[in-house]
Amino acid sequence: MADPILQAHGVTAGYVPDLPILRDVSLAVPPAQITLIIGPNGAGKSTLIKAIAGLLPVSAGQITFQGSDITGLRTDQLTAHGIAYVPQTDNIFRSLTIRQNLDLALRRAGVDAPARLAGVFDQFPALAAKQRDKAGALSGGQRQFLAIAMALATAPQLILMDEPSAGLSPKAAQEVLEHARMLTGQGVSILLVEQNVNQALRLADHCYILAEGRNQIDGPAADLRDNKVVGEIYLGNRRVGAT
Repeated sequence: MADPILQAHGVTAGYVPDLPILRDVSLAVPPAQITLIIGPNGAGKSTLIKAIAGLLPVSAGQITFQGSDITGLRTDQLTAHGIAYVPQTDNIFRSLTIRQNLDLALRRAGVDAPARLAGVFDQFPALAAKQRDKAGALSGGQRQFLAIAMALATAPQLILMDEPSAGLSPKAAQEVLEHARMLTGQGVSILLVEQNVNQALRLADHCYILAEGRNQIDGPAADLRDNKVVGEIYLGNRRVGAT
């Protein structure tokens, strides 16, 4: 088995240093796979991905990418390491055109920019056809695809995705998640926080379940999807305290 591309070791983090939401959380992201994070509301899922993305202070623990310590690096600094972040909201510039959004993502690409833009448009022909349209006029699903396209324009090895299907129609949500699956075939690793749990478990390779800011269970996504206890506690209506 290949070494993980990203690892979090004993991460404690939160919005306020003395009031951590995450406590001693660890995970590993293998290359070219989807690693899924799920759990009840308030479990710390988005907090974890924001801490990895450099948006929240980490008060204990370490985050490494390809063996290098990236704990506390800003999101823009992570781009230079090959990590892209797609937040749940405010992930595009609605007042700009699709092309202008992509040009912003490509501003540091230098001589590679034209080839990267062409590659992005090959993957998203609907965006290419509307590239002069304002991004705010896109549907919810199209906006998420633009956000993913902007991430891909940076040529990342790892994309951090925070609930990309939130607020989308079932069809659009499926398309977004299936595209994430397709990206792994191109060698891109995905760390995914997702509320559409059943669908995400069908597409993911490995899954971590958090509750009350701590690791609870992890394992192959297919195994957890069929686990009765996990289904009752985390995926259905039954709610219990973390153990």
